[in-house]
Amino acid sequence: MSGIGYQTLLDCRRRSRYLRQHGFTIDQIATILALDHPATPLRLYRHAAGLTATQTVNAFHRLADTAGAGLRESRLYDYENWPTTGRRPSLYALHLLARIYGTRPACLLTAAMLATYAPRDRDALRRTDA
Repeated sequence: MSGIGYQTLLDCRRRSRYLRQHGFTIDQIATILALDHPATPLRLYRHAAGLTATQTVNAFHRLADTAGAGLRESRLYDYENWPTTGRRPSLYALHLLARIYGTRPACLLTAAMLATYAPRDRDALRRTDA
């Protein structure tokens, strides 16, 4: 992890802990962190949860069914950097990451990102949100 990235994570952990102590939800914390850190919602939620990429990948593997594909840190970074670079996360990955971060899958995407998914997939995400 780069020095700047690690310092950002430490700052976000500190702020997230403080905000949780004051009753803020994970969704509110991610929104607040977005004010100071230009990043995708997926990365902001990881920071709001105070998790490193390694911790997230380990949690993903604990939740993943044996038939599901694994997740590497490099792929997590690809997901977090999309759509500028990287790779779009699958619905399966979004569902597991949302469980890890304590939010809904659609919260991990901006409206523009959500629009890139097929209508059937958008509906699946909306049903999950209901």
